[in-house]
Amino acid sequence: MSDKILFVDDELHILDSMRRQLRKRFKVVTAEGGQEALEKFKTDGPFSVVVSDMRMPGMDGVELLSRIKEEYPDTVRMMLTGNADQETATEAVNKGQIFRFLNKPCPIPVLVTSLALALRQYKLLTAEKELLDETLKGSVQVLSELMSFTNSTAFSSCLRIRSLVVHVGEALSVQKLWQLEIAALMSQIGCVTLPADILNKVYANVTLEPEEVEMYQEHPANGARMLERIPRLEGVAAIIRNQFRDYCSFDPEDLENEETNLGAQILRTVFDYDLMLFQGVERPEVIRKLLHESEVYNPDVVAELRKYKLKKTISDVLSIQIKDLAVGMIVEEDILSAKETLLAPKGQEITWPVLQGLKNFARQVGVKEPIRVRMQSEA
Repeated sequence: MSDKILFVDDELHILDSMRRQLRKRFKVVTAEGGQEALEKFKTDGPFSVVVSDMRMPGMDGVELLSRIKEEYPDTVRMMLTGNADQETATEAVNKGQIFRFLNKPCPIPVLVTSLALALRQYKLLTAEKELLDETLKGSVQVLSELMSFTNSTAFSSCLRIRSLVVHVGEALSVQKLWQLEIAALMSQIGCVTLPADILNKVYANVTLEPEEVEMYQEHPANGARMLERIPRLEGVAAIIRNQFRDYCSFDPEDLENEETNLGAQILRTVFDYDLMLFQGVERPEVIRKLLHESEVYNPDVVAELRKYKLKKTISDVLSIQIKDLAVGMIVEEDILSAKETLLAPKGQEITWPVLQGLKNFARQVGVKEPIRVRMQSEA
């Protein structure tokens, strides 16, 4: 009985009766009123099903189920009440999107059947969501691996900023952290349309020609267009599209897009922070520059970066042959082909697709050896 059911009523004897009659069939938790029910979700949740009375002091059943729908959409909602007028039922269905509306007194066999159906509905909903999540993760992983082949410099940047973007998002109470994480991982996908020389200049802090600047500034929009066709990635696409915008250009009254706008501001700030570190700028100077450009960077994001403590790592630098390269190693010096073509930049993490690509390239064309890599672990 891992699936929990929450009963909500302001009459204690009714809750005691429900607990007593249903405890052998279901895992029952009770709450006296709407406010206590919301607290139970925080302390004892998640709940597969919630069954609420309609008429309760302070917060009625419609308001409670509406709140639960917004905050815990996977929970199946039911109403059990003696107030069986049509207006109440209509309001409950429209606002709370309830699964079943039952009248008091409800025969136990009817209630048991309704709860069993509600649990089945919960399993169907969560199974579908898990399938979508796994499909989405798989799609993102494929795109990420393709990017590692086509543009390893951009891919390496995405891997570096991913965890820091999530850290800042969590500190600033971003609700959809999964969306922010994918945006970080896919933030440079539009760079697949760029010549490699442009990105090499960006990361080496070499001034771009005017036409190169124009091409580079188009990559967020190009990346967003690729991703917005994938179901559930509309928010990710919005974050990526706006990642080059200055902080002052966002409308603080745009509450509808508040979360994706904040996501874009986090991405912009963390990317530039990482880029300057990659280019060899000392961290205190990086923070000073970000603080100075208060119209460009969200001050709240900069404040979190300022507080962030870099994890100390124990690193062993090795000089190895291509045959000894392994997943998880970090490239210490650019990996070049026998003809001096960049194959993997410094800082690139060796993933399975990158490893296979390098080994295939070594067999067919040749790779300059030895390769310098780092094996690291957190101190």
